[in-house]
Amino acid sequence: MALHLQAGTGAGYRLRLPDPVTAMPGMHAFVAISCPYCGESIDIAVDASVERQRYIEDCQVCCRPMVVDVAVDEDGEIGVTARSEDDA
Repeated sequence: MALHLQAGTGAGYRLRLPDPVTAMPGMHAFVAISCPYCGESIDIAVDASVERQRYIEDCQVCCRPMVVDVAVDEDGEIGVTARSEDDA
């Protein structure tokens, strides 16, 4: 099961998932973020069952590597930040 979410513009986002969603292990939310290199909006999958994660994901448009930080708090809010490797 996947949940599609659209976030605003900028590099960092906070999204709130409904309680039933956060309780489901392996739940993925798709979040729209802006690439820190080319500025294009891209969708990334976020595993909402993991409290904190950091990984490298290539931009689907310019193929440059982004450092993606994801944090899910106890209220089910997801914070996503994408930045260039130089800023990491």
